[in-house]
This record gives sequence, C-alpha cells and structure tokens, in this order.
Amino acid sequence: MQLLTLGLNHVTAPVALRERIAFSAEQLRPALLGLRHALSMQVPEAAILSTCNRTELYCVGAQTQELPAILTHWLSDFHSIPAHDLAPHLYTLPQQQAVRHAFRVASGLDSMVLGEPQILGQMKQAVHDADEAGSLGTHLHQLFQRTFAVAKEVRSTTEIGAHSVSMAAAGVKLAQRIFENLRTTRILFVGAGEMIELCATHFAAQYPAHLEVANRTLERAHGLATRFNGHAMRLADLPERLAEFDIVVSCTASSLPLIGLGMVERAIKKRRHRPIFMLDLAVPRDIEPEVAQLDDVFLTTVDDLSTLVQSGTEQRQAAVAQAEAIIETRVQNFMHWLDTRSHVPRIRDLQTNAEALRQLELAHAQKLLAQGMDAAHVLEQLSQRLSNKFLNGPLQLLNNGSAEEREQLLALLPQLLPALDKNKNGAGQ
Repeated sequence: MQLLTLGLNHVTAPVALRERIAFSAEQLRPALLGLRHALSMQVPEAAILSTCNRTELYCVGAQTQELPAILTHWLSDFHSIPAHDLAPHLYTLPQQQAVRHAFRVASGLDSMVLGEPQILGQMKQAVHDADEAGSLGTHLHQLFQRTFAVAKEVRSTTEIGAHSVSMAAAGVKLAQRIFENLRTTRILFVGAGEMIELCATHFAAQYPAHLEVANRTLERAHGLATRFNGHAMRLADLPERLAEFDIVVSCTASSLPLIGLGMVERAIKKRRHRPIFMLDLAVPRDIEPEVAQLDDVFLTTVDDLSTLVQSGTEQRQAAVAQAEAIIETRVQNFMHWLDTRSHVPRIRDLQTNAEALRQLELAHAQKLLAQGMDAAHVLEQLSQRLSNKFLNGPLQLLNNGSAEEREQLLALLPQLLPALDKNKNGAGQ
C-alpha cells in the first residue's frame, strides 16, 4: 500500500478551474462514499480537502502506476470535467512527498498567504468528514494526527505567522486604495462563515459608517452583525439594496453566483456611477466574473490578492527555513513508522507460525506425560524439539545457502545472540 496525494491549488490552476473542481460541504460525504464504493479495492482509505485555494485527495491505495490515472478519472467524472482538461493542472505526490506536503499545508507553508492559520481548521474538518464517511483508516488517521502535531509545533516554535498577511487584511488594503477614508463607507458582507467573520473583524477595525451582513438565515446574519454593531438583512433583499453599499465582501458556499451582471448594472445606475469595491473570496465564485468589465466597479477575487498578500515574504524567510527543518525531521519520523507498518503482516505470520509450532510440541509433550513418561525426560525432549525446529531454517541457510546469504545471516546473528545471553543470564536470578 502507498500514500498518495492528488490535487490542484492556487499555483497550478486558475480560479475558473478551482471553482469547478471544488467540493461543497453537501458534496463531501457523498463524494467520499462514492469514492470508497467505486475504488475500494484500489483506494481503501481516502480524505478530501477542498478550500478556495485547493482541492486535494489524500489516499492510501495499491502500489500501482495506474492509481493517479484512476483518481484523475474519478475526479473528472464526479465534476463532469474532461480528464484531459483537468490533468495538466494536477500534481501527484507519492509516499514521502505526500507526507511532506500534508505537513507543509497544515503549517501554512503552501498557502497563498504564507503562515495563514485557517487551513489547519479546514484540514481538521476534512478529517472529520472522512471519519464520518468511514474512509479514514489507520494510515490516514496516523498521518493527519501527526500533521496537526507538526502544525502546532511549527506555529509555537517559529514566527511563521508573526508577519502573515491574511486575505481579510489584504482586502482592507485594496479597499483603502479606492476609498481614502473607510470611516465614510457602507460595507456589506454576504455570508456568515469563518472567512466573512474574519473579514468583518478587519473592516470593523476601520470604523466604517455602516456595516451589514446578508445571509440566507437571518438569525445567523444577526448573530454575526451584532458582534460588530452592525445590521442584518435577508439575502433575498440583496438585489434591491445592493446600491446602498460602497464595499461588498462575499464568501458563501453557493454553487452558483449570487450577484449577477444585471444586478450590479442596476446598482451602479442607482449609485449615479459612484465606485463600488467588490471582494469575492468564494470558490465557486459568488460574483459573475463579467462584473469586472463594468466601469466604476472594482472586482477582486482570491487570485487577485496573491501579489499583495505575499509582500511580506522576505520578513518570513528565516521562519520558513526553521519550519522546513522541523517538517523534514517529522517526515522522516513518520516514514519510519510507515516502514514498520509494512512489516506488520510478516511479523504476525512469524508469530502465528511460532505459536502453531509451540502448540504442536506442547501437545506432543502432554501425550507423552499421559503415557506415564518421566516428566524431566519429557521437558528435555520438548526443549530439544523446539530448539531444533526453530533453528532448522537458519541452519539450512548456513549449510546450503549462497555465500551472500550466509554472509547476511552471519551479520545478523550478533544482534540476536545478546538477547539470548540476557535471557540465559536472567534465568538463574
């Protein structure tokens, strides 16, 4: 069996493809169940990590060259995207590369925003979903538990997050380029999830004139809005009220755009062409991309933020080097564990065979005792028979094996004999 990660991210694929390949929260469980049902023989363990910047399959599967192609076709079939359109944007990471990648992702080293913390929570949710779907086996469970431990170690012992620029902070900087003073602006947040909460925290710190949250569930919108002295509105009221806002930040789990070209055109007309800044952090996108072509509209997506959020990279390089060193050590530790796991079946076979041999000789000794044979003689015979049978294989190899085989066995004997000496010395204590 081998570990394998297959996926795409903000480096390998544009947002137009990432939104098509993303899994919504409602799709994850059916997808995992479908993957397990369709590929249970090739992929007995699987987890799916799907965020605005990446979609990745973490799998444990058969050691075959065909496995990446099998996963690619499953992914393309699930999302109805031709495999030849998808394949050029995918990366395939086997074994040690997959482990290193998981550790780097959780630690924030593979994010658009270096050191950002949200990915760790998203990864934990992905593991929870896999566990709920019954697709999280021994290998992936161990991988992710160590992944979370590595992320915690990196964040607690390095300054990887000290200089990080979050998506939300980058959004504020962009808004300030359009509106000199955010205190005079009216801001609308569409959605009420973790990213919107983070954005609201950053924008609220600028003391805007008005802050409002739109959501399908009014209660949830009200709960978030009250934290920032804001107001709540129903998502259904958005078409009529969009013109009221200077800044619109949207991040929902909708599979289709919520804000269309026509809606924005009408809003701009009502605003008498006063500028409006729109920040779309959703994947799939909440705002139709054609909106960017309108005059007086400044539309920014997650991909557009990449240059801005990486501006502090130089300050973080020392922390990155330290984090990479920690990760490399932990990768080697995990690979050692994985290697020992590969020998478990052989160890069990050895133990089973030894136990069967012991039971056979014990039954023979008990039969002799039942016939009235002297107990000391029976014990002597039992020990000799067991010794001869356990040594039969090594002695045969020493006598009949090739020179290379004999050399290898002789090199191992000193490692076994000290244990025998200890047992012999301890027997008389």
